[in-house]
Amino acid sequence: MSEDDPHRHKWFHDHLTPDLVLLHSIREVTYSGRSPFQSIDIIDTNSFGACLVLDGKIQSSEHDEFIYHEALVHPVMLSHSAPEKVLIAGGGEGATLREVLAHRSVKKVTMVDLDREVVDICRRFLPSLHQNSFDDPRLELHFADARGFLERNKEGFDVILLDLPDPIAGGPARLLYTREFYRLVRQRLDPGGIMSVQAEPASWHDLQEFAAIANTLRSVFPVVRAYRTHIPSFASMWGFITASARLDPAALAPDEIDHRVATRLSREPRSYDGHTHLAMFSIPKHIRQRMAATERVSTDQDPISAY
Repeated sequence: MSEDDPHRHKWFHDHLTPDLVLLHSIREVTYSGRSPFQSIDIIDTNSFGACLVLDGKIQSSEHDEFIYHEALVHPVMLSHSAPEKVLIAGGGEGATLREVLAHRSVKKVTMVDLDREVVDICRRFLPSLHQNSFDDPRLELHFADARGFLERNKEGFDVILLDLPDPIAGGPARLLYTREFYRLVRQRLDPGGIMSVQAEPASWHDLQEFAAIANTLRSVFPVVRAYRTHIPSFASMWGFITASARLDPAALAPDEIDHRVATRLSREPRSYDGHTHLAMFSIPKHIRQRMAATERVSTDQDPISAY
């Protein structure tokens, strides 16, 4: 960079692995602070626009967040015949909520986020992500630990979406990726229900958490399907996993997905359609083989830990 470039010393270092760092040039730090649970930053980058950063890791960027949130939400929502009651754990920026509310069948969304400050800051500084979804009368918002909430509340749900922070050692979400927690999630799914979880990187060089989460879910649910898509701001293929007693999103043909999108959503997704659905569930052989060889199961006594 030239000496007169005003951004030459303003870089955000996103540590993807211990051996890989992605640099984003920063136009402005919009907000920087700490809640009782984690550090919170909103940075305006030249590469991906405004980004939510929690504990030093990018969670969402305004330029490509639609890829992530459509991938998390629509495969499971469209697998269910008519989801009316949906639980979102996490998702403080409101974009997962936005995608859920696009489904005409939804009558109630219960959103549980541990950190009120994340939601408040995102509502103020990231309006393009939530698009006023927090004002929808179908929303019931709780600020609580998702595990404690599910233990206390016996309500059943058609769909449960786990849009949680990474399971960082010492972080607030580490015990939300364990076999014990997934058993609780299964108990709160109504018959015919389905869940999905963001499941960490799913690239050839960084598979350990993705494979372990899939293996952990298989110890609880009969039907588990892993899938992935590329998130540019994460510089990675990113993993997602569905789990259910009987619903199988991978069995849906592209034409059927397109039909359900056209008849059940109030607006057309930007990234997701039948062809995208088919591609996401088509995991290459070398990735499938490495996942099949994984025996790791995350438990409360021995939880997985992301970098």
